[in-house]
Amino acid sequence: MKNRPLQISLLTLIALMAGSLGYWLNAQRNTRGTGAPPAASATTTAPAVERLMRTPFATSTGQWQTLEAWRGKILVVNFWATWCPPCREEMPSLSALQIQYQDKNVQFVGISIDQVDKVREFQAIEKITYPLLMGSPDAMQLSSELGNVAQGLPFTVIINRSGQVDLVKTGIFTKAELDAHLHRLVAQ
Repeated sequence: MKNRPLQISLLTLIALMAGSLGYWLNAQRNTRGTGAPPAASATTTAPAVERLMRTPFATSTGQWQTLEAWRGKILVVNFWATWCPPCREEMPSLSALQIQYQDKNVQFVGISIDQVDKVREFQAIEKITYPLLMGSPDAMQLSSELGNVAQGLPFTVIINRSGQVDLVKTGIFTKAELDAHLHRLVAQ
């Protein structure tokens, strides 16, 4: 029984390493997206986009919001959580890009896989420039249908003005890479 704490520590370390490796491999696979999600096409994601647009999400103030209000815009939908360090790391860039592209028919939306009180605390500290909505447990299933096959966070899906999935990425978007992609979409 003396070795029990050591066994638990080793198992925890192995689990963390396996999770990190899976995250890294998935991020590498999705980093160079060129349009459609890896295992999906615009045809297979169309029902998921429609469901995303029509799903009512709670705001942190208790109101209800659908993404229908932004139909026809380029939508950058970021699935995230307050307990996810990479999610928190990329949010200042997303906020800066929301400001940069707000007059160019681009809308960023965060869908949190978290508790509303945690999101409220986060919003009190970080000044996020785009709407943060609360995803139910079904939000991760929806992200999977949109191309998040590993169900990792952060996960971002970019939907073009026609309502089709243009790009998906699991992992952090750098400001430069997302800026370049949005610049191309805005010019179309």
